[in-house]
Amino acid sequence: MVLSKTTGSGDLQNTVHSTFASRYAQSSIPRFRIPDQEIPKDAAYQIISDELMLDGNPRLNLASFVTTWMEPECDKLIMGSLSKNYIDMDEYPVTTELQDRCVNMIARLFNAPLGDGEHAMGVGTVGSSEAIMLAGLAFKRKWQNKRKAEGKSYDKPNIVTGANVQVCWEKFARYFEVELKDVRLKKDYYVMDPYEAVEMVDENTICVCAILGSTYNGEFEDVKLLNDLLLKKNKKTGWDTQIHVDAASGGFIAPFLFPELEWDFRLPLVKSINVSGHKYGLVYPGIGWVIWRTKQDLPEELIFHVNYLGADQPTFTLNFSKGASQVIAQYYQLIRLGYEGYKSIMENCQANAKFLTEGIKKTGRFDILSKDIGVPLVAFSLKDRSQHSEYEIADNLRRFGWIVPAYTMAPNAEDVSLLRVVIREDFSRTLADRLVEDIKNVLKYLDARPPHIIEAVTEALVEKDPSLKSPEESKLDVIKAKAASAVSALLEPHSEKSLRAWKSFALPKTNGTC
Repeated sequence: MVLSKTTGSGDLQNTVHSTFASRYAQSSIPRFRIPDQEIPKDAAYQIISDELMLDGNPRLNLASFVTTWMEPECDKLIMGSLSKNYIDMDEYPVTTELQDRCVNMIARLFNAPLGDGEHAMGVGTVGSSEAIMLAGLAFKRKWQNKRKAEGKSYDKPNIVTGANVQVCWEKFARYFEVELKDVRLKKDYYVMDPYEAVEMVDENTICVCAILGSTYNGEFEDVKLLNDLLLKKNKKTGWDTQIHVDAASGGFIAPFLFPELEWDFRLPLVKSINVSGHKYGLVYPGIGWVIWRTKQDLPEELIFHVNYLGADQPTFTLNFSKGASQVIAQYYQLIRLGYEGYKSIMENCQANAKFLTEGIKKTGRFDILSKDIGVPLVAFSLKDRSQHSEYEIADNLRRFGWIVPAYTMAPNAEDVSLLRVVIREDFSRTLADRLVEDIKNVLKYLDARPPHIIEAVTEALVEKDPSLKSPEESKLDVIKAKAASAVSALLEPHSEKSLRAWKSFALPKTNGTC
């Protein structure tokens, strides 16, 4: 993209400026206020494009479940529909019809009890976060209506989840004033325990949320066991506690990889399911879906009817205006790939996850925390963290371009830190092989360095004594030996001297943690 300035006339015309020689590229524009003057479109494009180069590469962002590649034909459909407002159903009736087709296809994929010609109840959302809010509101309103009819209090609703739920469930609980009762994790058991979940259920529980694909390690929770245990408790207590399945990650995986697994509407207490179309639904962000078992599971009073867009239009969303392009893209993927196409892609993701798992296992340095039945990802933790940490590995992998998250497990398992690689459609076997080699290179690099705690103390010693800032190699070895000695003292139990040394030297260099 070139911005030119022409001087002279006729044969004397000369082009004297390119974008990068113009004043628009030679001086900074305001960052936090609107500029006083307009600038040429070429310059605006170039300024933004140049800054965006500093973003990470989405294809190498292995932290994200979100789709980063679609076919060029679908890209064309998306570009052609960017100006369509999905909420204008009367103006865009075909888009509305496509949304309805998607809802029905997904409902049948989840084994909704629909007869021939019967339409499913569901809606497209911006993502699973909005879908979860809508499903939670439906459960809350149904519970309130039932309590009112029985003449009982209805001001203290609660919801039971595992501590490993995504933060959107905490948002739902806080935004809509529902107590969140979470089942804490256990060592070597990093999902919700159905027995403990059912034990937590009381007469104020609006539903139990099960996760089909934990954010932490991709593991599927046992929805079938949860359903069976709840049926028994409901029969014993006379309550009618039901289940919502958060299938944001696993909803487009389980039907194709584990078709015999019972987690969906085949279980009588599962009343609603959310799924992210922009994850393994293979659509760019943001599109999600929430499907209800029957029309009776969505209270009518939550549906609004508007007519100021040209006709009576029922709507149940948290937002109003929304782009139509992602709905169209989802329909494209569903008819383009069909059942066999999705199955083939998910099987390939699963195979690449197994390949990467084996490569990481062969290093001998990691425990694998992900499961065979779950989302195709690899979650792994260092066997020995006394020398280096998962955070150092994640940081050094960025030198090779990889974005791999390091994090700790949910409450009661925070002592477990891990790395996670999400295997998406565009993560090839070649990339998996390359990642394993780069992990080995990082381990080799870290092994050649002093342990992180000694490095922190060494830096603190050098900083405290300015004469040591440019030491010769022999003196540096002495400093590191002192640091190692300080670390040994630190590890002595009940040592006041070591604690003072730690506070004086190491603590300021590590922000209070090591």
